[in-house]
Amino acid sequence: MGCGRNEEVGTARKHDNCICEVVRAIKRVQDIREDVDCDDCRTDCFLTPLGGLTNPTRHRANTRVFMLLDEKGNPFKAMFNQRRRMRDADLSSNNEQNRQKDCFTCFSIFFRVQNIFDNCCATIQVLEPRDSRGRRVDLFKNGKLDLDAVCEVENFRATGTCVTVDLKCFCGVQCVRDVFIDCDDD
Repeated sequence: MGCGRNEEVGTARKHDNCICEVVRAIKRVQDIREDVDCDDCRTDCFLTPLGGLTNPTRHRANTRVFMLLDEKGNPFKAMFNQRRRMRDADLSSNNEQNRQKDCFTCFSIFFRVQNIFDNCCATIQVLEPRDSRGRRVDLFKNGKLDLDAVCEVENFRATGTCVTVDLKCFCGVQCVRDVFIDCDDD
């Protein structure tokens, strides 16, 4: 995907941060996807195989969606750009300026780990939250996280927007769901 470095980069690999270890485990589960017994906790980030956080008969999974939490339990958010669908009238217009206006900015609290490197850094891809009908869910109202909107999220879409974070800056990680993300659809 080209938006991060590989886990093997760097000679020192320190294991002194639990958030770092959980995100490393999520990355391993995404990479390995072995069939082994499942745990009783339905949202345990260490749960294998990938797909164990969803109904495994529904579809295959390649992503363990997670949230990162600060010391107060607030989710980390990141911005992503998304193109609006152009109306039929806009499709006939070749005006580049009108097309650029169709791009708007969104925020999400949901991520997919892309790479882990150095002591405890990770490149994470921002995932666009979608409802059960496939429509984008706006998670923030007037600059604040809307918990009712979070409850509407049923699926996710790759955005192609990546953020590099220091995992030592977070106090919690919550795994949400295992899903199939079409990584080429961003």
